[in-house]
Amino acid sequence: MKKLLLANVFALCLLSFTYSQAPQTITSADMYQGIEKLNILGSVLFVAAHPDDENTRLIAYLSKDRLFRTGYLSMTRGDGGQNLIGDEQGIELGLIRTQELLAARRMDGGEQFFTRAFDFGFSKGPEETFTKWDKEKILSDVVWVIRKFQPDVIITRFPTTGEGGHGHHTASAILANDAFTAAADPSRFPEQLKYVKTWQAKRVLWNNFNFGGTNTLRDDQLKIDVGGYNPLLGKSYGEIAAESRSNHKSQGFGSASSRGEAMENFSTTKGSAPKIDLMDDVDISWNKVKGGEAISKMVNELKASFSLLHPENSVEGLVRIYKAINSLEEGYWKNQKLGEVKKLIAQCSGLFLEATTTTQYAVVTDSVRINFSFNNRLGADATLQKVQVDNFDTAFSQVMGKNRNINFSKTIFVPVIKPVTQPYWLAHKMEEGYFNVQDQLLIGQADVTPAYDALISVKIFGEPFTFSAPVKYKRTDPVKGEIYQPLVVEPAVTFRDFDPVYVKGEKEKSVSVSFNANKNISIPSPVVTPQGNSAKSDTLPKLIGGFDLQKGQVYSETFKDADLDPKVYRINVSPGYQSGGYISKNINYDHIPAITYFKEALLTVEKIDLKIYNKKIGYIIGAGDKVPEALEQMGYDVTQLTNKELSRINLGQFDAIITGVRAYNTNEWMSVYYDKLMKYVNDGGNLIVQYNNNQFRGGQPKIGPYNFTVANRRITDENAEVIFLKPEHPVLNFPNKITQQDFKGWIQERSIYHATNLIKIILNLSFPCMIPVKPMTMEAL
Repeated sequence: MKKLLLANVFALCLLSFTYSQAPQTITSADMYQGIEKLNILGSVLFVAAHPDDENTRLIAYLSKDRLFRTGYLSMTRGDGGQNLIGDEQGIELGLIRTQELLAARRMDGGEQFFTRAFDFGFSKGPEETFTKWDKEKILSDVVWVIRKFQPDVIITRFPTTGEGGHGHHTASAILANDAFTAAADPSRFPEQLKYVKTWQAKRVLWNNFNFGGTNTLRDDQLKIDVGGYNPLLGKSYGEIAAESRSNHKSQGFGSASSRGEAMENFSTTKGSAPKIDLMDDVDISWNKVKGGEAISKMVNELKASFSLLHPENSVEGLVRIYKAINSLEEGYWKNQKLGEVKKLIAQCSGLFLEATTTTQYAVVTDSVRINFSFNNRLGADATLQKVQVDNFDTAFSQVMGKNRNINFSKTIFVPVIKPVTQPYWLAHKMEEGYFNVQDQLLIGQADVTPAYDALISVKIFGEPFTFSAPVKYKRTDPVKGEIYQPLVVEPAVTFRDFDPVYVKGEKEKSVSVSFNANKNISIPSPVVTPQGNSAKSDTLPKLIGGFDLQKGQVYSETFKDADLDPKVYRINVSPGYQSGGYISKNINYDHIPAITYFKEALLTVEKIDLKIYNKKIGYIIGAGDKVPEALEQMGYDVTQLTNKELSRINLGQFDAIITGVRAYNTNEWMSVYYDKLMKYVNDGGNLIVQYNNNQFRGGQPKIGPYNFTVANRRITDENAEVIFLKPEHPVLNFPNKITQQDFKGWIQERSIYHATNLIKIILNLSFPCMIPVKPMTMEAL
């Protein structure tokens, strides 16, 4: 008992960091459990469709109780979901949800993988899903992950038969079951076999469920209690799962902890059916590896002698285990366990190996200064031998004394060939339903490749080891303390964001194009490079060069309607450095690392026959809402209304009031102003309510003058015909005529979250149509 109490007192820092926080702490209890895990040679891959689909309690149980290597393969990055914390949508939301998923895995101990599939929004069935995903291509990704991960058991969150509801859910199960067979077949995706071998898992299990009004639990299913309490960690798996799931903040999935028995049910869909345990008929010991029996004995001896107060006493034994494993024949578990032992050696030694910068950006053709800090905090026998970052390489032969810092700095040049830091799945133009990833070895990788990795060579008890420490940007915040963020390589010039679609209207307007100098540069000639269809690409007039800019200086040019023809302008700056035709996009939230990505600087000019009538609009912002900007582009005068404004302002001044997407879901105070909004309507005002889902806090509020409820009913085919019940109605003809043409280019669903109990009211109102469709933002045009 004394040892268990001390386990949570003694903590060391691990090499891997949580980007937006201080280095992750590892306790002696974690190290002890890591030693236990050395004797477990079993793996499980959980498969579903989106971030937040995973069963976090089951993953925590498999990884932290059974000590299996546990992975989660999500088909998508959740790009088509809804954002409750900001206005990012599409690929930007996918970037946020990727980091939320990685944060969840840091909590529950799983590993994260993805396919190239893009979350294009809700679909009713797998047939529709596969029209966009390219089934064979995404199947190849699932096969690739299985061949690399080599799971003994594959578990799907959803069935192949449709009870999961969402078409992506069913598709994920179909792909997992198909991949079970294809991964073992050398004739399927043979191009992968120069990197990996075929692999036959033992079985595919469906993790049955009872949620969303669908109960798939049966008495004849395999049942396992995953609700246990782990005294080493001081938490139940339900508590760990709640911490993990609560990282999905953009989806509003904060979860309450659970304690006590929690049964999970499983049905077999491929392979042999287990009778007692997931791993029936699977050898999870060293007996599966030739010569592995001796390793098992060494691990047991080390575990018996492990000291929670002095884990450094186990380092020499870990080095012996490492050497013994390294002498085995090549194989999957040899490589996996070598990695686990090396990590334990660093942890038990108390090694702190850090490479940081004081600036978040390394600019191409400029220099960046890297600060190195190393410490052998518990005094294991260690000698620093070498440090390497890209072309920088320095040799040492310095004994690392107990708890003595070794600090030095090095300034390195960022060559023109150094790629900008870009999520690999965004490096090439994507297809409609999937990302275009051309490097096979990147497929499945969860995160962005670090801009720089410091490789630190240390000899420990006579055995050489090389540890990798991604170079991070570090600063001290006066409130939050020490903050670590990713280091980003950026071009010498980056454009400031501008409206991707610029609409020419009745009155003359202007658009500004600005770019930042990220270093001292000479600008010979900013140009637009015509590419592709030359009729749709041209040079921006009057954008001249021949001047110098200092680091941090901004250059701007303003263009009037008269200077801009309707076409696509590809803007670029070519000052002899890496291409500067990028817009730098940044996403910052406290619960995830800072995100930077780059998109091509394109300006699309559209000439739209658009008339506006009445101009003053009051807008109540919703979730992920970019409609106000689109209205302003059209020429409307938009006033954003918050709780404060609604409480005191005279609504009669507005020609129309619009509530944003999911405004009633995100603003609990909306129901307070029901009477005031209805009076505005009764006095002749025009109130437009965009869609809300049926997940209201505190019950469904009153939204309109007539009673109705919101149901989770959708028209998922964005090409479905829209029928106008009264095409002659003024709403469809004034001030602009609305036709079928206006619904072309729609994205995701045709309509979503329908109102129910309302059909009689609609028929009696002589209203042209009542379809709660998604608004067409300027980006969707």
